[in-house]
Amino acid sequence: MNQNKRFAIVCAVVLMTVVGALPIVVVAETIVTVGGTGSALGTMKQLAGLYEKTHPGVRIRILPSLGSTAGIKAVLDGGINLGVASRPLKQNEQQQGAVAVEYARSPFVFITNATSSKKDITVPELERIYTDPAPHWPDGSRIRLILRPEKDIDTSMVRSLSPAMEQAMKAVHARPGMIQAISDQESTDAVVKTPGALGCATLSEIISEKRPVNILTFNGVKPDVKNIANGIYPLFKSMYVVIAPKTPPVARDFAAFVNSRLAGRILSATGNLPVTTKQGK
Repeated sequence: MNQNKRFAIVCAVVLMTVVGALPIVVVAETIVTVGGTGSALGTMKQLAGLYEKTHPGVRIRILPSLGSTAGIKAVLDGGINLGVASRPLKQNEQQQGAVAVEYARSPFVFITNATSSKKDITVPELERIYTDPAPHWPDGSRIRLILRPEKDIDTSMVRSLSPAMEQAMKAVHARPGMIQAISDQESTDAVVKTPGALGCATLSEIISEKRPVNILTFNGVKPDVKNIANGIYPLFKSMYVVIAPKTPPVARDFAAFVNSRLAGRILSATGNLPVTTKQGK
């Protein structure tokens, strides 16, 4: 081997050694954690995907359902960066520095197992079903009520339908052997799996998560975005993004994006009426 060739080989080995010894530079991602009400999570995942496309280096991580109260608490404690809630803030949460901005409204709907032929539900029917210890559908099949905890917002909405429903809800929660689901997703899962099931959800959850359930009209009115916009459909849940003193700037930017016109397209497509307070992002 001649001297020039040997020199070239030595240089190549030295270069490989030096390059191998150099530290690998990795561009770190900024992670924004979002959690709270299960009603909003499916839509939030779609909004996160859109946001990430225009914000390289930022990843929005949507957590499993925590519920509104736990999500708000986690934001205040700094455990997550941004909360989503389906209720307004309580006074003590505001006193701790939480700020909630409504970004959408989604119809609150009654749902049955997909095998049900039921199409519409009325307040008198609901009063009868929740009062009866062993209710049945018109075809004679057994109705299986899927309840939420007594202090849950869904329970409050059903209870508020009439004075008779107020009393019926108290009685049904005291009845032994009832199916009770803690989170929105658990409730819908129970409706999907239980023949004869009757429960409630938001249209946003059903559409964004492509849930195989039967959505009922209420007193003959279809639960859609158009009908809550014109006031014909009376039942809806407001959706809020929640920030707190510990919320970092990038999470605040995503919260602003959720209220933008661009995000409104996804909100509308997933069963939400956008409440746009910021423009153009």
